[in-house]
Amino acid sequence: MNKTIILVDDEELFRERLAKAFSQRGFTVFTAGGCDEALRIIEAKKPNMGVFDLKMPGKSGLELIPAARSINPEMQIVVLTGYGSIATATEAVRLGALYYLPKPADVDDILGAFARNPKLALEIDQDEFSAPSLARAEWEHINRVLTDCDGNISLAAKKLDLHRRTLQRKLQKYPPSK
Repeated sequence: MNKTIILVDDEELFRERLAKAFSQRGFTVFTAGGCDEALRIIEAKKPNMGVFDLKMPGKSGLELIPAARSINPEMQIVVLTGYGSIATATEAVRLGALYYLPKPADVDDILGAFARNPKLALEIDQDEFSAPSLARAEWEHINRVLTDCDGNISLAAKKLDLHRRTLQRKLQKYPPSK
């Protein structure tokens, strides 16, 4: 099976981290920061899987599902969101998504969702999974909160219950490798 996937998310750090993880698992990865860019890539490359963020500037991931499926009806789609509700999950599945996951979701969560469709015949190697170190998990969490605060250090420090200077020192360090 041709393992091609498009990742559509307006959060660049999250999108690039997912892209790297999928590439390491042998996928050909395409990325897009919004719906219009995603539709151009889907038209040109016809990936067989897609991971769409629900809330993005402009058109939402829910609007992207039928548009993508009209271009590539065989595409399997998983929707990610930080703002989950039963209504949007039901709507995503009704529109043709295979599954709906809350953020933060990692590559293993997403592959598990795709594995629900036996037609994809995905083999998930559980042995290759290694949990991130505590330092790595902390670094990723800090960056996710900072992204949610639109880069505002003071607001992120308040949400993380850290002193602003402590957060700045943590951000100056390179991310832990594992």
